[in-house]
Amino acid sequence: MPSNFADRLASACAQRGNPCLVGIDPHIELLPEEFAEVRDARRPRAERARRLGDFCCEVIDVVAGRVPAIKPQSAFFEVFGADGVAAWERVVRAARAADLLVIGDVKRGDIASTASAYATAFLEGTSSADRDTLCDAVTLNPFLGADSISPFVEVCARTGTGLFVLVRTSNKGSADFQRHGSPELSYVIAERVVSWGAPLTGESGWSSVGAVVGATHGSELRRFRECMPRSPFLLPGFGAQGANASDVAHAFVDAGSGRWGGALVNSSRGITFANREAAHRGKPWKDATRDALDAMIRDIRGALSSSR
Repeated sequence: MPSNFADRLASACAQRGNPCLVGIDPHIELLPEEFAEVRDARRPRAERARRLGDFCCEVIDVVAGRVPAIKPQSAFFEVFGADGVAAWERVVRAARAADLLVIGDVKRGDIASTASAYATAFLEGTSSADRDTLCDAVTLNPFLGADSISPFVEVCARTGTGLFVLVRTSNKGSADFQRHGSPELSYVIAERVVSWGAPLTGESGWSSVGAVVGATHGSELRRFRECMPRSPFLLPGFGAQGANASDVAHAFVDAGSGRWGGALVNSSRGITFANREAAHRGKPWKDATRDALDAMIRDIRGALSSSR
């Protein structure tokens, strides 16, 4: 197995034949009725957390072998305290056992020894017993500057793990700060992503330090790709947030060539809660999830092929 995260990611995308990423954001209020006890505050916290983990593991069963990676969001587990952390580790362990790369959506952003502790918690562990519960990569908030990122880069160099740094996010308020200044803050961060990632470039030619760039900013993706030519992109916003397959094509290098083009397209609610969408209403939730994922894979492949 390649020791560099970007090389493992490139290999996984090639094996699955697509660059699709399933985000697992287990919103309590959106869970299927068979997991309704998670919403029942009268039940013991440990039971609620366990059933939350049950749902996530069933999602993994549906998507395993079909996509290269998943992206669980830690906040939805943390609401259940220590029991939620146990459920998080169970989900990470299940994904790794299913040969899925795990990108922990943790968005940490602190400095010095605190950043080092976060990096240890999610990427390195404190003993060999932690290995199956660690992520392959995590998302980071760079607002505190380089000393919030460098401890993670050091851990990545030791462990062959990866990072996705927030550069231009998909939320509506992203422009409040990210488009401020000249050059805009997002492009200042993009330049640093390139420099942080240069020492972690793998045999594939891609770096293990990537960027989160919203798929909802389709018109900007070409410029960001020019700024970060060898940085993997994580593209949130596909599906439920409004972006479509043609919006993301400019994020890929050599689209349609058959090689991994350096980006992952994320869909979360649009896949895991597809049974709530009009196109899949009335279907059992697993069937809806499977059908929605099939449609996403088909749309992304089609868009990349047509952009050759």
